[in-house]
Amino acid sequence: MITAISGIKGSRLRRAAAVTVTAGAVLAGGAFAAAPAQAVTTPSIVAKGGYVMNNANAKTLYTKAADTKRSTGSTTKIMTAKVVLAQSNLNLDKKVTIQKAYSDYVVANNASQAHLIVGDKVTVRQLLYGLMLPSGCDAAYALADTYGTGSTRAARVKSFIGKMNKAATALGLKNTHFDSFDGIGNGNNYSTPRDLTKIASSAMKNATFRTVVKTKKYTAKTITKTGSTRTMSPWTNTNGLLSSYSGTIGIKTGSGPEAKYCLVFAATRNGKTVIGTVLASTSIAQREADAKKLMNYGFAVL
Repeated sequence: MITAISGIKGSRLRRAAAVTVTAGAVLAGGAFAAAPAQAVTTPSIVAKGGYVMNNANAKTLYTKAADTKRSTGSTTKIMTAKVVLAQSNLNLDKKVTIQKAYSDYVVANNASQAHLIVGDKVTVRQLLYGLMLPSGCDAAYALADTYGTGSTRAARVKSFIGKMNKAATALGLKNTHFDSFDGIGNGNNYSTPRDLTKIASSAMKNATFRTVVKTKKYTAKTITKTGSTRTMSPWTNTNGLLSSYSGTIGIKTGSGPEAKYCLVFAATRNGKTVIGTVLASTSIAQREADAKKLMNYGFAVL
């Protein structure tokens, strides 16, 4: 929070400090004691909702409309990944064949995608990277189809979304509901800054999830219909904090006409981790600025 002071401003401050010291040690002590309080002024953010907590003990550090239900965009995919990673006897190297339905879905919805190729065999691990880095709705569809149960694709997807809601209930969340596997909701897909932060904190207990969400770039090698190896174009993480905020360890961006610009974030500094969410900010740059303010504040008060 405190940056280097230079030039005229610095010399004025030095003179002022000298005057204070000669005027009396008690005054000087009072002046210096007041500085830390200024450093942890509660920040103002543009996002309509925000929440930050200490990840170690879930203690709340900041709230702004933290329990107001809002559309979550692709931050929904945190729960998608959490449900997949919670499957019993999960094999991350299991191969999933990409169906035309997944490709048709992202085209029809003009959705963010991992550009998976129909007929390619892609591992579950690769699908998780495709889900969380470029925010691939095709990867989300593939995972929901694979880990839902039922004799039809529609039934499997419905089953998977049911698992997402069951996981939310298990976490004790009262203001969260999913009606999609990727955030492209049907009018009933919502959460709150507090609830999303709790979902993310729970997901971060999984080592595979932690590895995926802190990865800036990943190149998948898939198996084509003919059995040859395809090297996919690299997937770049949409979370700009990984490159611009020291200590960032994740987690997931989201956006949409209703959701606006969302970001679930976490960072570790000096052995302490803050984790939080901003919902309905006004741009990519602004959601990152909001998140940085909240993390700075979180670390300052810890």
